[in-house]
Amino acid sequence: MRPARLLRAAPMLVGAPALAQSGGDPPPIIVTGASLARPPGEAAYDVAVIDRDRLTDEASGRLENILRDVAGFAQYRRSDSRSAQPTSQGATLRGLGGNAASRALVLLDGVPLSDPFGGWISFAAIDPERLGLVRVTRGGGAGAAGPGALAGTIELSSATPQQLAPAWLRAGYGSRASREAEAGLSGAMAGGFAFLTASYAAGDGFVPISQATRGPADMAAPYRQISVAGRAVLPIAAEVELQASGLVFTDRRTRGTAFTPNRTEGEDASLRLVGRGRWGFEALAYLQARTFAAGFASLDDGRTRATATLDQYGVPSMGSGGRLEIRPPIAERLTLRLGADGRFVSGETDELYSYVATVPTRRREAGGRAATLGGFAEASWDAAEGLSLTAGGRIDHWQLSHGFLNQQQLATGATLDANRFADRAGWRPTGRGGVAWKPADGPVTLRAAAYLGWRLPTLNELYRLYRVGADAIAANPALAPERLKGVDGGIDYDPLPTLHLAATLFANRLGDAIANVTLAPGPGIFPQVGSVSAAGRYQMRENLDAIVSRGAELDARLALGAWALSASYAFTDARVHASGAARPLDGLRPAQTARHAASATLGWQRRQGVAASATLRYVGPQFEDDQNSLVLRGAVTLDGSLRLPLSRAAAVELRAENLTNTLVMAALSSDGTVERATPRTIWISFRYGNPRGG
Repeated sequence: MRPARLLRAAPMLVGAPALAQSGGDPPPIIVTGASLARPPGEAAYDVAVIDRDRLTDEASGRLENILRDVAGFAQYRRSDSRSAQPTSQGATLRGLGGNAASRALVLLDGVPLSDPFGGWISFAAIDPERLGLVRVTRGGGAGAAGPGALAGTIELSSATPQQLAPAWLRAGYGSRASREAEAGLSGAMAGGFAFLTASYAAGDGFVPISQATRGPADMAAPYRQISVAGRAVLPIAAEVELQASGLVFTDRRTRGTAFTPNRTEGEDASLRLVGRGRWGFEALAYLQARTFAAGFASLDDGRTRATATLDQYGVPSMGSGGRLEIRPPIAERLTLRLGADGRFVSGETDELYSYVATVPTRRREAGGRAATLGGFAEASWDAAEGLSLTAGGRIDHWQLSHGFLNQQQLATGATLDANRFADRAGWRPTGRGGVAWKPADGPVTLRAAAYLGWRLPTLNELYRLYRVGADAIAANPALAPERLKGVDGGIDYDPLPTLHLAATLFANRLGDAIANVTLAPGPGIFPQVGSVSAAGRYQMRENLDAIVSRGAELDARLALGAWALSASYAFTDARVHASGAARPLDGLRPAQTARHAASATLGWQRRQGVAASATLRYVGPQFEDDQNSLVLRGAVTLDGSLRLPLSRAAAVELRAENLTNTLVMAALSSDGTVERATPRTIWISFRYGNPRGG
């Protein structure tokens, strides 16, 4: 078959129902590109789903903004991946914030996406056009997915051939000379399918500091981001397929003053073997390489001049791992999952600091290695009509090794610090279980779940010291892993195929929560960090006693003809429990944790291809700092999009972000300086090859 015919045949060859075969022809081999089917017991968990249509019509086209449709999702900052400091873009749920590392486990086709060194997520590398579905499970203890799911699990699944046009292109222009382009090809290949995509985004950027508080030294923050991804799914035997994926990306941004460039580069590769026969199985292996660099500056009182303070010129890191799962055929109504997984990371930070007359006088190097190895068993049982039970456990062995922190004078080579930290290791048992009951095959499903989760501190948290303004934060290689205990219960109501309502109550306790704790005010000379001025504080990363988070989540979806409505609301009452040096934080709210968050999207679509949507989001007030002295005001934003077809394959799109130009406070300093998230941004785009829903 010629290549052109292969492309046209892709939708028929992949994922379509098998057709009757003539004579003695063997049945076709069907590949899907997905993981194994989800056990029925997962109905016990609080799950929100973002479908293909929403992934392709969000005004900003940014994955982290799409995830804000799930109320309770948050990053350390409210900015997105065009203007945020990349190290602040961890993901969390259920008010367990206050930390820039991810407390939610983020997976792409089963592969963890967190940075091997720092635990943040490179959201700019993931083009939503490549995705077919996002599944957000609120609540810890991912079980078979691996450790790290304290607040929940965010699973990203690549698009299938039914969801991708054989060829597509989108090019757009927006406010502040913003440019974007996406292109891709998909089609059948060797009995399976493949796609290759590329995306580009760049712009002059906006001035991150609000107009009322900026100074002459503040300037626009341009960005430039490129990402290329490919995926191939091939049958290698009856009911067995091989899934191969690769990703290469580069992300460059600045922070709106001189001396503050940021650069992230990454390469990922993975292989997954999926068997769907009587003995189901998955075998996954992956490799990640990351390089990060950033510059930092201080400004004088009038923000008239920026001065370089730190050149984090290299943060190389590597991550690798694998996972094996088998599903033995025990009984028709029982699904048993058995398996093991492991993740290995290494990395270091290389920095120049202590500038004198614009010249650095000292060098710092810090880093180490970390490993987790675990095994799991989980059972899902359809105990009776309408009743599903699930229970499972895992045991993980963790190890921290080769930790170091070196500091030296550049001029003389004299050593200031030469620390080699003792290797540590331990075991961590966790588990989860739940029940879902749908009485008499009616519209109501009742569910309840309990879970244990844990997270190993990142290499960044363990070994890297840093400064924020006048404050100095010391590293702590003795940090213990974070531990979570939680329960939730809820009700799903589906009176119609087109209407879904859900309500959930939850209570979580995050023990040994990692936070920056003030140990002494300046001025003074302190271990690791040296001099701290009278305007600053000497802090260290410490394990708090706990963060306790309780609240409620509401979700709704409704489809009426050409109209579709989705809405989500989260109420979170989170409090810090602290003693010892951290006692002043006891009873306070965790930093960067809003009590209220809500999102609603109204969409309209006609058969002729005309489509429109509007998204209203609200994030409530939250504290900038752990001492609850600086308040980031709440904000309401409105986004919108309109698609007008030019032909069956081409369309023009109009999009608006933050249409009302609301000031969304992303950061607040003690002198009143306000950093803002994205202001009003208007886009016009041309698209060829309309996206397909799933």
